[in-house]
Amino acid sequence: MTSLTFDRYCDEIVTQTERLTGHVRGADMTAPVLSCPGWNLGQLLRHVGGDHRWAEEIVRTRATGPIPDDLVNDLSAYTGEDEAFLIPWLAEGAARLSAALRTAGPEAQAWNPSEERPAPVEFWARRMTYETVVHRADAARAAGAEFVLDADLAVDAVEEWLEYSTSPEAFEPGPDLPDLLGPDRTLHFDATDAGSWLVDLTGKRPVWRAGADHATVTARGPVADLLLFFYKRPAPAVETRGDTALLDLWRTRAGFWLEAPDE
Repeated sequence: MTSLTFDRYCDEIVTQTERLTGHVRGADMTAPVLSCPGWNLGQLLRHVGGDHRWAEEIVRTRATGPIPDDLVNDLSAYTGEDEAFLIPWLAEGAARLSAALRTAGPEAQAWNPSEERPAPVEFWARRMTYETVVHRADAARAAGAEFVLDADLAVDAVEEWLEYSTSPEAFEPGPDLPDLLGPDRTLHFDATDAGSWLVDLTGKRPVWRAGADHATVTARGPVADLLLFFYKRPAPAVETRGDTALLDLWRTRAGFWLEAPDE
């Protein structure tokens, strides 16, 4: 369940892309993106634009299964990108995706990787909003610009992550996966500007809710910084207390859906 409207997501895909391009105008496209090892700034922008075009094709064609995503992750040919091409290319891709989503409407059915089957395309509106947001943070850092995010967007992005953290892939046992669930395992996330959340790992599957309680480990900071912390981006304003090994394990397990190296 989302806290923002479908139209807001469609707007934000364009707005966040515009803010991203504002961070990188005049920047060195060969500057390394430390939070995406192996990529430079131009490759990061190619990835974002590729994501938008990939999602646009899925939505526009009402795809019933996965389509090739070479444009998203195969970036070896894009080491020497030209800002004059990339910025309008990014803007065009965001506009095309937003338009395709609006044409489809939130309840139209198309494949998505969370369901592995057709599901409402509202998924793509929300997911591409925060894909763009997090990579805007990457781009801002690489270009030496300031990253600021509206609190309501950051809250919704945090809750998207918490929803993924309850998926079976995030907690089921595996041969090389340490157990996540167990007694006395609770996580408290305290957003100093936006409320708090509790994640309970003591049952048969994780559950989360708004609010606070005594917890095994706490992470505290502004909500936008908590979001970056979840994505394992630099978030120096976040303070942790308690069982930080459990917290790190949860972040890793909850981020199962992020495919290296792009996330």
